[in-house]
Amino acid sequence: MAHEVKLTMDGLLINWLKDVGDAVNAGDIIAEFEADKATVEIEAGSAGQLLELRAEPGDEVGEGTVIAVIGATGESTEPAPSETANQPPEKDGKWTQKDGKTAGNGRTITEDGRIKASPLARRIAADKGIDLGRVTGSGPGGRIVKADIENFKATPQLPPLPAAPPAATVGQATWGKLPDAEVEVIPLSRMRRAIADGTVRSKSNTPHFYVTVEADVAPLLALRAEINQALAERGIKVSVNDMLIKALALTLRAFPNLNTHYYGDRFVRHERVNIGIAVALPDNGLVNVVCHDADKIALSEMAADNKAMYERARGGRIKPDDIRGATFTISNMGPFNIKDFSAIISTPEAGILAVSSALRVPVVQADGTLGVGSRMNMTLSVDHRVSNGAEGAQFLNHLRDLIENPLGLLDLSAV
Repeated sequence: MAHEVKLTMDGLLINWLKDVGDAVNAGDIIAEFEADKATVEIEAGSAGQLLELRAEPGDEVGEGTVIAVIGATGESTEPAPSETANQPPEKDGKWTQKDGKTAGNGRTITEDGRIKASPLARRIAADKGIDLGRVTGSGPGGRIVKADIENFKATPQLPPLPAAPPAATVGQATWGKLPDAEVEVIPLSRMRRAIADGTVRSKSNTPHFYVTVEADVAPLLALRAEINQALAERGIKVSVNDMLIKALALTLRAFPNLNTHYYGDRFVRHERVNIGIAVALPDNGLVNVVCHDADKIALSEMAADNKAMYERARGGRIKPDDIRGATFTISNMGPFNIKDFSAIISTPEAGILAVSSALRVPVVQADGTLGVGSRMNMTLSVDHRVSNGAEGAQFLNHLRDLIENPLGLLDLSAV
């Protein structure tokens, strides 16, 4: 039976790595695909012959689209009837589908709580400042399409601001504009555009508040040294960030409200704790890879998995699961000698943890004398629609306690 290769996210098809007629094995990379913040490798889901390619490089392709068919030589490539093809609309004209939950206004919500919308609809909504949570989808499965955004009745707009005064001039040149010979025009990549749109949308629409604590990281660093000594023979090295991810995941398990996503008309609280990890890329890009079930996975396994993900991200070989399903994010600038910073929430997540460098600083010791210690600042950015200052403070204090008493990070059965 032929196997259809479907996309699990919206984006742009960059390149085919296999041609029609090629033999493939399950797990072979057959295409490269550019999602909003990463280049993703598309794998063959089964072994066989590549019978058909249904998209061309440069095509914008939506989530769930079949882009290739794999099967036995000579096997038919006729697409199977879709689940929605034989499923009549409800009486009110709204669609539903079997693999998602449909909200009262007809929008289909995926298992991870996202609203289904086409890439073009998302882009137009972002440009117009329209909240997708307020739009009713008319496409198959309740998917929001371009027409839904264009027909959306927005609230009355305020009168436009007065035009800015003419730019001041300095000599013969206009202030703020340089001759073409003195500038380099750099087109925005899909990634930079996604980062720009996402951060502006989050900072503009999400009521951030910030809580900062200072943690003594000497116990954490000492335990890390012992762990790595024990793991040396296995070729595994646990990083400070791995231990911070574990501490953050355990804290989220203790404060499940912060493991919630906000969608305008509802909260979606996640049972799994999947930590998004901000990774800087060589071309000044940024991608969040995901450590799944970080509260349950052993540190040694986490360290190996995270290292492999970082290498794939920096090498442009990300797998779809590497960037899917984050419930909360950590941004660690420890390697850059940073004393303090705050991060922008990755919506619809409820918060993000910003971790600064562990620095040797003067400290007042328990006996009142002055000494030297290792201290690290952590700033929690929180969506005030989901939580409040008291919970944010309790969350950070719990996290600090785990860092300063790091034996609580270890699984009794495995490191």
